[in-house]
Amino acid sequence: MSGRLVLGGAPLGQPGDVGPRLRSVLETADVLAVEDTRRLHRLASDLGVTFTGRVVTFHESVEQQRLPGLMSALADGATVLLLTDAGMPSVSDPGYTLVRAAIDAGIAVTSVPGPSAVTTALAVSGLPVDRFCFEGFLPRKAGERRARFTGLADERRTMVFFESPHRLADALADAAAVLGADRPAAVCRELTKTYEEIRRGPLAELAEWAAEGVKGEITLVVGGAPERTVELTPADLAAEVAAEEASGATRKDAIRAVVERTGMPRRVVYDAVVAAKSP
Repeated sequence: MSGRLVLGGAPLGQPGDVGPRLRSVLETADVLAVEDTRRLHRLASDLGVTFTGRVVTFHESVEQQRLPGLMSALADGATVLLLTDAGMPSVSDPGYTLVRAAIDAGIAVTSVPGPSAVTTALAVSGLPVDRFCFEGFLPRKAGERRARFTGLADERRTMVFFESPHRLADALADAAAVLGADRPAAVCRELTKTYEEIRRGPLAELAEWAAEGVKGEITLVVGGAPERTVELTPADLAAEVAAEEASGATRKDAIRAVVERTGMPRRVVYDAVVAAKSP
């Protein structure tokens, strides 16, 4: 019988956030694949748990190297606990390669849910979170970073990024230049830790604050693009539908596409098409 891969949600900073299920898996897992062995020992000590499983490092530079051994253990029936430094494995952390390999091999993959900097930052940001997207770490180079923001300029959902403290000021300045100085945002620093700090405000204001120097782990939340009012005449709407039809869409699908793109009521778009067809 094959084993199972368990993805463990590690605390962002407070060991007390660990629930009884993760404690149990820590104690009973046959193999503990961890990003940092020192953090594992510190966490076990803070929780007062003793693990007996074999410990192997599993960080970005050794993922491919460790994969065969971990897959062999899983195939032999072992329970492998994958634990990164904080939050959920695979979410801008090591793990995806092992998860994909296990799934492809028909091995059970499950999780012990835990803290996530992404959802924690969203919840405390004060920005709309009914729809959001996670963009991971921003590019290091200024040109590439600005290009990323340019590609997100029309993104309506609230956006979440990870950023290093020494690049935060430049990232905020680039975001303000591309997305707008007044775009609302929140810088979440050291979430759940002793020196937790949440700074909320326009991008330009946050960039000015960050220029003085910031320390700690950073999660940046940026509000989505505001809704734009599109002024279209009935002739414009009819022309848009005609263009969709010329591309191969049916009349029904063409009208639906224009409604979704412009935000105009379906009846208004339909009437514009009918009026354009009338002599």
